[in-house]
Amino acid sequence: MWRSLWRSIDRFSLQYFKYIINELRAIKVVDMHNKELVVDLLQSIVEIVTYGDRQDPMIFECFMEYQVLAEFVRVLKISRNSKIEAPLLQYLSIMIQNMDSEHAIYYCFSNDYINNIIAHEYDFNGGDLAPYFVSFLRAVSGKLNRDTLCLLVKVHGDAVVSFPLYNEALKFSHHEEKMIQTAIRALTLSIYNVSDDMVYQYITTPPVSKYFSNLVLSLKEQCLHLDALVLAEEETFTRQKRKELLLETDKIVDDLYYIKDIIKVGEFRLSRLVTENLLSLLVFPLLQFKQSNGSKFSTVTSLFLVSRLLQVIGGKDMINSVAATILCPYMSSSVRNSFQGNTAGEINYPNSLFEHLNKMESMVCSVPECEGEENITCPNDEACKERSGILDCIFSENQSLLLASLFLLLIIAESKDLDYFLAPIIGISGMHDMAVMDGNILVRFMDQILNALLTVLVRQPPFSVQTQWHIGWFLRKLLTIQGKMINDYNLQLFNTSLEQSCECVRKELDGCWFDHMPEAFGKEWASCNTALEESSQLKDPFLSLELAVGQQTSDGDTATHHAWHRMVEAVKVFILHLQLKSSILTGNLLEYPLLNSVPSTATDSGRTHASDVSSASFGSEVSLGSGTPCRISFSNAGIRDVYLIPVARGISGKLLLAEKHPFRSQRGVVLAIAPLAGLDVSY
Repeated sequence: MWRSLWRSIDRFSLQYFKYIINELRAIKVVDMHNKELVVDLLQSIVEIVTYGDRQDPMIFECFMEYQVLAEFVRVLKISRNSKIEAPLLQYLSIMIQNMDSEHAIYYCFSNDYINNIIAHEYDFNGGDLAPYFVSFLRAVSGKLNRDTLCLLVKVHGDAVVSFPLYNEALKFSHHEEKMIQTAIRALTLSIYNVSDDMVYQYITTPPVSKYFSNLVLSLKEQCLHLDALVLAEEETFTRQKRKELLLETDKIVDDLYYIKDIIKVGEFRLSRLVTENLLSLLVFPLLQFKQSNGSKFSTVTSLFLVSRLLQVIGGKDMINSVAATILCPYMSSSVRNSFQGNTAGEINYPNSLFEHLNKMESMVCSVPECEGEENITCPNDEACKERSGILDCIFSENQSLLLASLFLLLIIAESKDLDYFLAPIIGISGMHDMAVMDGNILVRFMDQILNALLTVLVRQPPFSVQTQWHIGWFLRKLLTIQGKMINDYNLQLFNTSLEQSCECVRKELDGCWFDHMPEAFGKEWASCNTALEESSQLKDPFLSLELAVGQQTSDGDTATHHAWHRMVEAVKVFILHLQLKSSILTGNLLEYPLLNSVPSTATDSGRTHASDVSSASFGSEVSLGSGTPCRISFSNAGIRDVYLIPVARGISGKLLLAEKHPFRSQRGVVLAIAPLAGLDVSY
């Protein structure tokens, strides 16, 4: 009854606010009987405080005077299985998010009110409380800066001893709900970006720092799951299997971007800790390559993951740590000593890198060195190939290993962060003045690498068009690096592959989709150029996983659909070979040919019906003279009078569905077009 008397009073007035506070203070216990009343009181308080923060300073003065936040803490403590926690946290989140004045935020964060609410013992089992709690933590983190952060940490002497916001948030870092995981990651990044020296020290010191090792170990488990999918034996590689692989790789990439964001904060202790964990717990195990050496990963998955990691995270530490690891078997002792002694340079390498390199030295196959030359410069090519290292993968008969290892090598070679001690070992353009240039990998083994790629390209039956385009990308990259003609044997291989692509195009000229080939040329020419000129930093290495699993099946394509795709694929492969031929001969790609000047196929030949219908498209007007009238029932448009108009030449054609024009009795508007493949209507 008393509450109804206040309805005539301004609900945002100071007087009404005091009344609501007193009502809340009168609550001695919160249970299921008075829960709704308490929720209404909390809602009213939050609405009035939010209004007062912007419109009436006296309201917030009252809020502080009556210590309303202390009442929120009290309500949590006097709750008796009332489930009041969720609405209380929700309204607190709304209030904090809508606070604009620094004065209000400072007050709320002081006196340990927020910390007490965070540290309250909640029951997260069997309910939906977790999203509300995490939302509250996220709202608090959204108001953090270097000045407010100090209000939420507990300090003893010169050290932070407790940080409830951060500690409680980390408990949800691996929550099953993706939205909660995302919120926690956003919260941690907010903290990392505003932390001071003492907070960084707290975050990067055990046991709190264990979060980063757990993060990498969780990522490693995802990588193992991806590897299990790759190695799973199935008869065919379907679209569904491809979708599963993509979904798993997307999860891994999401984690990599989060790690990248942590490193990008730029605080040395934080970056070094994350990098050390990433290298020791994930990268170095991945780079062991062979399962017999203790790695749990297949080689192709390892190469894919390291390539993706370098693309996403990159940075001097990561690029050079990976480069030094895979190039270790091919380093001369002088280069290795120079690299390890470069601690005075601008790159301060992680300690785990040198520890790992020292372990690798004992495992490198002992190959007799020629007098005056070391390791990679030894003329015994076969000995070099047989060593453990990336050359084993490049010269493997497994095409997925070839592409995956070569891709990783190109990512490193093209990186601007690559150490000048390591760059000559790979062999990139602009390094011809280096003394060891003649002994580097890409120069010494260029002919063999090109041969391996061309052998894949010329294979019959051929790999998928996408695989051939990837092969073309590698060839284009290597030809650019080499800067000279390929040898006669490799040229012969390429010419064989070129002739095969020409033969496929010739067959399509007699096919049912020959009249669409100019259109396909126009569309695919630009796509091929874009694919060939793509940067290694942007190119997706996913193809190596697809190849490892197997060639994708068609999943029940119709004959017509299959014929169309066969024509388009023949055009794609032919364009690729034209561009590769130009790259081999001139070093440049061809400009787009004048295919758009090809005359229309509407000329009357054979039994083509009406010149204006042969090139008809959806929505265009056509003559109804050769059409067959009929009635068709549409699911959404009812029964309509339409005309079926066949358009054919030889064994190619299409069927037009047209509706009579409302004003022209002999004309119609095309509603739909269906292809007629393999149909001879010339008799």
